[in-house]
Amino acid sequence: MAELFSAEWMTSFAEKWNEEPELTGPLGEIGFDSTIGYGFPDEDQPRGVLVVENGKAVSGGAYEGQDLNWDIRASQEQWQKWMAKPPGMMSLGTAFASGKMKFKAGDYAAMLKEPKMAKPFIKSFSVMAKA
Repeated sequence: MAELFSAEWMTSFAEKWNEEPELTGPLGEIGFDSTIGYGFPDEDQPRGVLVVENGKAVSGGAYEGQDLNWDIRASQEQWQKWMAKPPGMMSLGTAFASGKMKFKAGDYAAMLKEPKMAKPFIKSFSVMAKA
């Protein structure tokens, strides 16, 4: 298995993302375009980046200074827990409130208010487990 958020891992994540209609469908319906960074809270920049256009991942790779719409951080241990047992809305809310999940870019509260964003966000954790 490739190292979490490495270029190889992010490429696999992008492929798995596009195989999941619960991500691509709702996000496509709202024209979701975003550059999403993933990483660890104690690092200056994310490790990996996923570029999504109209709900579909068009690329995944190492972070190379791209402008980010979302920058999601958690400890490696926390990411591993979520991949082993994907979280629900309540556990993600708790993780956000307790600081176990941080958004260095992006509006978590606004995302939660939009079901066509919130449900795919939750689904993305189970897709990560397949990468």
